[in-house]
Amino acid sequence: MNLKHLFFYLFIASFIINITTANAQKNNILNGVIKDATTGETLIGASVQVNGTTSLGTVTNAYGYYSLAIPAGIYEVIYSYVGYQTIKKNISFSGDLTQNIALFSSNQLNEVIVNAEKRNNNVENPLMGVQKLNVKEINNIPVLFGERDILKTLQLLPGIKSAGEGNSGFYVRGGSTDHNLILLDEAPVYNASHLLGFFSTFNSDAIKDVTVYKGGMPAQYGGRLASVLDIKMNDGNKKDYTIEGGIGLIASRLKVEGPIEKDKSSFMISGRRTYADSFLAFSSDSSVKGSRLYFYDLNAKVNFILDSKNILYLSGYFGRDKLGLKDSFGFDWGNTTGTIRLNHLFSNRLFSNTSLIYSNYNYLIQSLLEDNDFSVKSSIKDFNLKQDFQFTANNAHEIKFGLNAIHHTITPGKITASQTSSVNESEIENRKGLELAVYFSDEYKVSEKLNVAYGARFSNYAALGAGTFKTYDTNGDITGSETYKSGELVKNYFNLEPRLSAAYQLSESKSLKASFTRNTQNLHLMSNSTATSPTDLYIMNSNNVKPEIADQFALGYFSNFRNDSYEFSTEIYYKDMKNQIEYRNGTDLRGNQNVEGDLLFGDGRAYGIELFLKKRFGDFNGWIGYTLAKTERQFAQINDGKWFNAKQDRTHDLSIVGIYKASKRWTLSSTFVYSTGTAVTYPSGKYQLNGETVFYYSEKNGYRTPAYHRLDLSATLEPKLVPNRKYQSSWSFGIYNAYNRKNPFSIDFKDNPDNPTKTQAVQTSLFGIIPSVTWNFKF
Repeated sequence: MNLKHLFFYLFIASFIINITTANAQKNNILNGVIKDATTGETLIGASVQVNGTTSLGTVTNAYGYYSLAIPAGIYEVIYSYVGYQTIKKNISFSGDLTQNIALFSSNQLNEVIVNAEKRNNNVENPLMGVQKLNVKEINNIPVLFGERDILKTLQLLPGIKSAGEGNSGFYVRGGSTDHNLILLDEAPVYNASHLLGFFSTFNSDAIKDVTVYKGGMPAQYGGRLASVLDIKMNDGNKKDYTIEGGIGLIASRLKVEGPIEKDKSSFMISGRRTYADSFLAFSSDSSVKGSRLYFYDLNAKVNFILDSKNILYLSGYFGRDKLGLKDSFGFDWGNTTGTIRLNHLFSNRLFSNTSLIYSNYNYLIQSLLEDNDFSVKSSIKDFNLKQDFQFTANNAHEIKFGLNAIHHTITPGKITASQTSSVNESEIENRKGLELAVYFSDEYKVSEKLNVAYGARFSNYAALGAGTFKTYDTNGDITGSETYKSGELVKNYFNLEPRLSAAYQLSESKSLKASFTRNTQNLHLMSNSTATSPTDLYIMNSNNVKPEIADQFALGYFSNFRNDSYEFSTEIYYKDMKNQIEYRNGTDLRGNQNVEGDLLFGDGRAYGIELFLKKRFGDFNGWIGYTLAKTERQFAQINDGKWFNAKQDRTHDLSIVGIYKASKRWTLSSTFVYSTGTAVTYPSGKYQLNGETVFYYSEKNGYRTPAYHRLDLSATLEPKLVPNRKYQSSWSFGIYNAYNRKNPFSIDFKDNPDNPTKTQAVQTSLFGIIPSVTWNFKF
C-alpha cells in the first residue's frame, strides 16, 4: 500500500472518530437482521422507519443487516418489505438495542417487477439510475422458449439496450458490452451467456436479489465504465426442505434447499440443463448423430450462523456450453466462480464483510478434421480479496469504506496440434495484472429536504511480468521491446474516481437529483464481430494500453403520485469517455502475437434522456420506458478523424410492459419493444478487380439496419389454493414474436446472380413466431 492509500485511510479514521465523538452521546443504536419468516432468507432492501418522522429511517444492506441511530424516547418502528406483511413495534429507547425481525409473505403480490424498496425510496435516495428486480415476479415476463431470463428483463428498462437478437449482451448509456460489471455473489462473470447469447447464465430459481446501477455508481464498485449488475444468490431455506423446478420445451431445472441445522445453517443447490442434443439422436443423418448441443449450469450455496456476531457463507457457480459436430469440430466454454464470505459485527455500529473470491472463464475450440486437427484454449482467471465496512455514525451519516485487491491472469491463446496436423503449435504469452482499490463513501442527510451521497475510489493497476512487452508507434510498427521477470512491475496506473450525487425533495413525493461519477476500466474486450462471442479476446492495461476513463453527469426529476400507485422519472445524462479502443481494418484478433500494435485509441461521448412511468399496484400494472440517445466515437485514423456513430448507438428505444391479474389463478402479460436499427458500415459502391467484385466502403457506421420491434405474450395458470398443501404447480404459456416480425440478425451484400452489375442485400433473421409452455412445480 503506498502513501496515498495510507493517508486516505488516516482521513477515514479521523472522519469517523470526529463524527462518533460528536454524536455518540446523543443517539442510541437500533440494529438487527430482517428475514423471511417462512424460509429464514435475509431480505435485502427491507425498510425500517420510525413512524411520524422523515429523517429516522434506513434499509437493510445486501446481507439483510440494518443499523439506525435513534434519540432516547418511545417510538413506533415500522418494518416493511414489498410483498410482505408490515410489522409495527412500540420500542422504548434508553440504550442500544438489537431487534431481529421475521416478516411473513403476503398473499397479495400485486407489485410489478421493478420495485423492492419502501414506497418513496426512489424519491429520497440520492443515488440515480438504480433499479431493482423482484425475482419472484420475473416469471410473468414473456421470454424466448419460456426460459426466465434476468438479463432479458433488464433490457426492458430505459437506458439499458439489447446488444441484438440472439445476444444476452447489453449496452448501458453508450457503453460497450464489456463496460458492464456483472457480479454473482461478488464474483465477476465475464461471459454471461448460454447458446451463443440466446440465454443468460443466471438461473432465476437460484437468485434472491438483482440490482443494477447505471448512473451514480456507489464508491464500493469499480473497474467498469457503464454499469454494475449485482446479483445475489438465495441462501437456502433454514426452516424446511423444499424441492422446486420446471420442465420446458428445451430445458428443465431443479432446486433443492433446506436446513443443515434448523435456524442455524442451510444449503441451496439449483441446476438447469437443456436437452436439444437429445433430439439429434433421432436424426436420419449419420453425420449429425453424436453431435453436441446443450448447456448446463449449477448454483450452490451454504451458510452457517457461527454466533450472534458471525455468519459464514460459501457459494459457487459452475456453467458450461458444449457445441460440436461429430468428427468435425468441438466448441465449449463456461464460467466457474466461488465465494467465501464472512459477515462480522464489530459493534452495533460497525458491520464488516470479508470476501475471498475466485472466477475463471475459459473456452476450448477443437478442429477434428483429418490432417487439420488442432485445439485453441483461452482463459481469464481472477483471485479477489474484498474487505467492506459499514459504519452507522448518527442520524445524518452512513459511512462505507473498504479495499479490494484482484489478481488477473489472462491466457490469450494456446494452439496445440498433433504431429500429423498441418497446423503449427503456438502460444501467446500470458498476461498478469494486479488491481488495488480503496474507497470511502458517506450518505449524508444534510437536512429534511437534502440528501447527499459522496465519496471517492482510489484505484491502482499494475501490469506485471513475466513476459516480453513490445512498444508500438502510431502505425502499429514495433519500436522496441523489454523482457520482465515474474512479478516484476511493467507499468503502473493510478486514478482517483470521485463520486457525488444528491437528492433535493421538492415535496414528500417529488425530488430533483444530480450526480457526477468518474469510472476507470483496466480490462478491455476485443471483438471484430457485430455480436458478443464466447471467443472474444480480453486484454489488460500495458505499456501501450491505458485505462479507459468515463466522466458522467446526470440530472433527474422523480415523482410518485396517486397515493404512490404511480412512479415517474426522467433523467438526462452526458458521458465523456477517454482511451476508447478500436482495431485497424483487417485485424485478426485470434492468435495475433502483436495485437496491441493493431489497436487504435480515441474518445467517446454519449448523451440522452430517459423517461420511465410505472404503475406499481393493482390488478393491472406495468411500465413504459423510453430512451432518446446518441453515442459516438472519434479516432484520428478512422473516418478521417470525424465523429461517427458507435455500434451501440440507438436513437430511439421503447419498452412497454403490462401485467394483468385476470383472476385468482390467471395472470396475463405482454411486452412490446421497439428500437432504431443498429449502426453499421455498408458498401457505398463496388468495382471489378481481376474479375472479382470489390466493395467500396466510405463512412464508418454511416448506415442502419431496419428498425427492430417485437410483441411477446404470456399467460400463467396458478394452482387452486388448498390450505396446508405443500405441493404446488403452475403452467406458463408464451408466444415470442407474436406477429412474426422478421427482425434482421445480419445483412450481407453480394452480386445479383441474374444481373452482376446490380447488388442485392441478403437479410438473415433468427426467430419468427415461437410458442412455449413450461410446467413448474414445488413441494
